[in-house]
Amino acid sequence: MSRRARVTPAEAGLPDGGARRRTPGLRREEVAVLAGVGVSWYQWLEQGRAITVSGQVLDAVGRVLKLTSAERRHLYVLAGLNPPALEVAPGERGNCDGLRRLIEAWMPFPAHIMDRYWNTVMYNDAASLVLGMRPEIVQNCLIAFFTDPIYRSRSPHWPETARMVVAQFRAACSESPHDEGFRAVIEEARELSPEFTELWERGDVLPGGQLEKQIEHPVTGTLYVETTQLRVPARPDLAIVLHTPLPGTGTAEKLEWLTSAEGRRGSMMPVAG
Repeated sequence: MSRRARVTPAEAGLPDGGARRRTPGLRREEVAVLAGVGVSWYQWLEQGRAITVSGQVLDAVGRVLKLTSAERRHLYVLAGLNPPALEVAPGERGNCDGLRRLIEAWMPFPAHIMDRYWNTVMYNDAASLVLGMRPEIVQNCLIAFFTDPIYRSRSPHWPETARMVVAQFRAACSESPHDEGFRAVIEEARELSPEFTELWERGDVLPGGQLEKQIEHPVTGTLYVETTQLRVPARPDLAIVLHTPLPGTGTAEKLEWLTSAEGRRGSMMPVAG
């Protein structure tokens, strides 16, 4: 009712008739007509009665009421349906300043941000020095994992890690099974890597979260880190990937040296721009 009250007839494409309305916003009858449902059914929906509700009808009601992505998801939850994924408003997609400050503050440890398709959005200097992230490679974490020789040479347990990476990407795909963006990445990976194709055909699924990695760096030697994927509710289309040194391995000290002025001079990889 509160969402209905905030939408004017003019905003819904209806003539207001110039007369004073006792009902703020839209009337129930107007919402029902615009959404293509019965008036009684819509009234029962507002009253929370035990009626059969489909996602298609809720979407129609949501469009009339001009619900945001979060409000639309909330409506699904109230109706007892599996809620859709949150979407980012077009005006907020370029607002990454706060996330950039976060990964820069994570220095001297590697951190990067990727979108839902694992395309690289940004990374800090440590990710360039340690992981080999750089502008001239394919800017997709999945494809780079299978095609970048530098990244591959630094992973002593590459076959085991590859199985987990592919399984985690399949889990990410399962959130949007009909998304053409995921299909495009999969097809490109198939064309470039027979190893990816073989692992993809296994159908393994592993949720993204934490993964321990061993990295053989040409300057510092062996690094032991824990990779953690974090989601920000305000930007559900992005994932922040933080690499944390495992305690008792000397990795933190090595990373501090590697990102220092002396370490940068001795590093074999360029620093990210």
